[in-house]
Amino acid sequence: MELWFSEYQTKNVKLSFRVTDVIYTKQSEYQYISVFDTEDFGRVLALDDTVMLTTKDEFIYHEMISHIPLLTHGNAAKVLVIGGGDGGTVREILKHPVKEINLVEIDHEVIETSKKYFPAVSCGLSDPRVKIFCEDGIEFVKKHSGYDVIIIDSTDPIGPAVGLFSGQFYKNVFEALNDDGIMVAQTETPILFGDLIKRIYTDMSATFPYTNLYSAVIPTYPGAFWTFTMGSKSINPISREISDIPFLETKYYSRELHKSYFVLPPFVKDIISK
Repeated sequence: MELWFSEYQTKNVKLSFRVTDVIYTKQSEYQYISVFDTEDFGRVLALDDTVMLTTKDEFIYHEMISHIPLLTHGNAAKVLVIGGGDGGTVREILKHPVKEINLVEIDHEVIETSKKYFPAVSCGLSDPRVKIFCEDGIEFVKKHSGYDVIIIDSTDPIGPAVGLFSGQFYKNVFEALNDDGIMVAQTETPILFGDLIKRIYTDMSATFPYTNLYSAVIPTYPGAFWTFTMGSKSINPISREISDIPFLETKYYSRELHKSYFVLPPFVKDIISK
């Protein structure tokens, strides 16, 4: 008998993987966690039957959500990650000379699952510069400040993550950042969720002097063409001089391509401008 996992990316679109082994399943307080091995994409972490990462392509997402804001800033010492309990974003941040990383993940079971079943992704979580808080990121950002970069490494805008896609939340993030601070959030695909991207861009633009989309191709995410939205308090990422960007050990991000990531296809420009 063949075993397949299918993620319904919309009610009309699904992505399926042939499963070779079911490794782990658990219903946590917040979501259903599953880990399984596949033929072509390696090991997969899914939350509520939605793919969070595969060992085949996770580096694309984690590199792009981390290095673009950190290199745009250029001198980040204190970084906040909201979500990202798998540890991949933290792993990439640690390639920079930061002094402190605060990881706020509402579901401690996600952290423990990644530590056990995805050691190459979660390897940075034990670094002494990393402080882990298992609590609501929406409330956390209201009470803490002094960050150079804030990364919203959230799940899709359903369930406990809904509030991470609101205008009020972006205002709270703005207040938690230093004067030259930068935030970035994963903002889904324009192929299927153009209205959501438009709303996020509009809300973030109402708060940040500089708001920019950039993109990456992530095969296992809905639409494959993924966006991130950056809000900056004082640094224009488009005019940022990149000649001083250091070499990083990466598989997808490239200094040579840094500015090109912000070049949007016409249909995406239309989405955020209409």
